[in-house]
Amino acid sequence: MDASKSEVLHDVPPYIRVYKDGTVERLVGYEVVPATLDPGTGVSSKDIVIMAETGVSARLYRPKSTPTGEKLPLVVYFHGGAFCIASSQEPKYHASLNRLVAEANVVLVSVDYRLVPEHPLPAAYEDAWQAIQWVTSHASRGGDEAWLKEGVDFGRVFLAGDSAGATLAHHTATRAGKADQELGLKLRGMIMIFPYFWGKEPIGLEVTDPFRKVMVDNWWAFVCPSDRGSDDPLINPFVDGAPALEGLACNRVIVCVAEKDILRDRGRLYHEKLVKSGWQGEAEMVEIQGEDHVFHIFEPDCEKARDMVKRLATFIKQE
Repeated sequence: MDASKSEVLHDVPPYIRVYKDGTVERLVGYEVVPATLDPGTGVSSKDIVIMAETGVSARLYRPKSTPTGEKLPLVVYFHGGAFCIASSQEPKYHASLNRLVAEANVVLVSVDYRLVPEHPLPAAYEDAWQAIQWVTSHASRGGDEAWLKEGVDFGRVFLAGDSAGATLAHHTATRAGKADQELGLKLRGMIMIFPYFWGKEPIGLEVTDPFRKVMVDNWWAFVCPSDRGSDDPLINPFVDGAPALEGLACNRVIVCVAEKDILRDRGRLYHEKLVKSGWQGEAEMVEIQGEDHVFHIFEPDCEKARDMVKRLATFIKQE
């Protein structure tokens, strides 16, 4: 065997391994399931390409049935995976989103953005922005996706995501605030599920758990080897150069954190600073006791996961 093919260049447990010859081995999050009718929820799904120039796709979901002519809220969802694993076709995400669509009675676009290391950051952030522009084309410029054109109330559009996907939702919402007239779409709200924000100086659990602090430091150093490290504005929304929180292009936000999650205190801080900023909106905070990061993806049938999905559905349904 060629030594270069067996030599590991980057080992980022438990996610990914990159070899010297450029081979990328994803250790988790690489499984896929086809889009289909889900018998448990009655939710239908299909895959489409939304950006031909980059090949970025999305999995679209719609609930079992709605009265003729009724328009449903739209959720634009960004999956997690530390920017380097998972996809909109990953089985656990597919199952989770089937449940959310059924519970909230929404149309949902799950964006399959490009991943590191094949596509270095900020590619994922650009894909998220292009995705919301693609959605907007159906509201103002006659996009051609029937599930959106015929079934969506574009006055009720939500951004959502978990972990790295919540980070993408935040950056998309702040960018939309700056380009509101250009975008031509007013976002109703944003759903932040265990957001992946970070920083150099430890806070909260990070102080008492230096092992996990270093682990997350290393994850970010792999996906974004910038001079600013964990204080890069792409991951730390509170540093110089980060978009101002008061510019969020929505008037309602819900932030979910988990008691045992090493990212917990960053989510708390985000909620706190958002409330204290000049942003003119309402922010809710939900903390799930006794659980860790994205537990609802790994244990979707547990009582706390079901309760959280119901809480998110209530947030979407509120007028």
